[in-house]
Amino acid sequence: MAEERFAEILRELQQGVVEYDEERVKKAAQQALDEGFDAYSAVMDGLAAGMEEVGKLFVANEYFVPEVLMCADALYAGLTILRPHIKVDSARQMKGAVVIGTVEGDVHDIGKNLVKLMFEIAGFTVYDLGRDVPLEKFVDEVMSTDSDFLCMSAMMTTTMGGMKQVIEKIRAKNPNVKIMVGGAPMTEDLAHRWGADGYGKDAPNALSEALRMVSSLREMTKAAGN
Repeated sequence: MAEERFAEILRELQQGVVEYDEERVKKAAQQALDEGFDAYSAVMDGLAAGMEEVGKLFVANEYFVPEVLMCADALYAGLTILRPHIKVDSARQMKGAVVIGTVEGDVHDIGKNLVKLMFEIAGFTVYDLGRDVPLEKFVDEVMSTDSDFLCMSAMMTTTMGGMKQVIEKIRAKNPNVKIMVGGAPMTEDLAHRWGADGYGKDAPNALSEALRMVSSLREMTKAAGN
């Protein structure tokens, strides 16, 4: 009976995210807590599963950037309620950290915010440097926090070159950091030649990449729990 009830709540969380219904999500999140269900499972199998469905709708051109952002707002509404009740030492929770931001001279952040969200729901510690971030700050933050991932974006040719400088400095100090870059002036070939591990050509594309991360991150957390 308890399993059936939790499955019902998970469906409410999922559909609430898909239908960008913040009140529905908040109600289901609170019910999960009040009835003693696992908060982490509610996040990953409810909220994240809903965002995974949003990703499919986005790729199919049934949802566009405005809808996805409203879905993200609904997800955050549930995450705000559930996150304080997640056991920090949960074996299933990902261990790791990511530094993220848009490079100096650039203020575009739609893709950046969605990538940030994907890491957060998987349990990573996220250091969001925001927009117009000085290049050296990326390097300093990655090294001081010993982060596993670095995500940078730039939408102008006048600012994109800064990412190459950051990548070179990071690689010299810690070649194991995974780096994702994005932005309209970037190309996949250029990103790889500069030493990046991942690439998103524009905000919608970065959004797609971020949404696709949900599936892999959820699989990683399940594997970590086995």
